[in-house]
Amino acid sequence: MALVPATAASASGLRPRRRGLGMIEALASVLLLSICALSYAALQARSLSSNTSAMWRSKAALLSADMADRMRANQAGVASGAYRSLSSVTAVADCGATTPCAPSRMALLDHYQWNNLLADALPGGSGVVCIDSSPDDGTSSAPNCDGAGAAYAIKVFWSERGTAMRLSIALRP
Repeated sequence: MALVPATAASASGLRPRRRGLGMIEALASVLLLSICALSYAALQARSLSSNTSAMWRSKAALLSADMADRMRANQAGVASGAYRSLSSVTAVADCGATTPCAPSRMALLDHYQWNNLLADALPGGSGVVCIDSSPDDGTSSAPNCDGAGAAYAIKVFWSERGTAMRLSIALRP
């Protein structure tokens, strides 16, 4: 066996080859792309969740403004105190679109119709109207209306992914 000089061995291709390096690079690239795709999917899921939450809050704000408009339309009912403590929903059959209502009955009808809208638009939606010195408190089962203060509180309650949510606005009609 003859010894071949190192320069001759490299030129003749007797150097040991490295195999599998291209496969490792391809595997690393696939792994990196997979992590990026999963991160993008998680970002999309988070975005969808935030958009859903914003939609419920927007609906609650619009529906609380609807009740405020109903109160402004029934100034006689507000003046007589018919809106001071509307927490239980009572169906009103003796007044409405075809039959004229007394202002106090109109307040009950407004509350009944408004709660039906809340139940249709929000998951577990309900609402109360009352006089309250601290309007940003309470739950759907205990709205915490103290009857003190000069402002009306319009409180909307709903459930969002198992969490009780609340939106309150204060109103001076």
